[in-house]
Amino acid sequence: MQCPLHDTITSLIIWRVTETPDLLFLLHDVARLLRHEADRRASTQGLTRAQWVILFWLSRQPGLSQKELSELLEVEPITVARLIDRLESRGLVERRPDARDRRIWRLHLLPPAEPVLAAMQIERAAIHRMATTHIDTETEATMIEGLRKMKATILGECRARPEARDGVPAKAVA
Repeated sequence: MQCPLHDTITSLIIWRVTETPDLLFLLHDVARLLRHEADRRASTQGLTRAQWVILFWLSRQPGLSQKELSELLEVEPITVARLIDRLESRGLVERRPDARDRRIWRLHLLPPAEPVLAAMQIERAAIHRMATTHIDTETEATMIEGLRKMKATILGECRARPEARDGVPAKAVA
């Protein structure tokens, strides 16, 4: 457990660093704070943020495989398997065999997941309200458009690079 003095010092350091307008620091801090708030809210339902994210994806794309889900979440397949085990034990998700490849499990929500998804939407709306309280709709629309452009640019740059292995960039062949 961290002491209150440590928390205060950490808060002061973070505030001092982010009081100067640096987009990357601010994006990182906002994302961190949103993750923390989502963790807190998910825990009130006895879930983790990772489990919330899985339920979110399966509500939008039923039948994802564990491998596809692990790629979306950017975690190892074994991590997804363990998360699915927990959701399955709560009766929220089930694994169904793939019709064409018996090595693949397709993931589907079960009816008891519906009230959890409804609660998640309420919490998501509350987080959105909290994050945008002092932001008018025009500014929010501009921020969304700017972030979309940033995302597209970064994805385009990443896709244009040669594949890297183990975190080491591939060398261009002469």
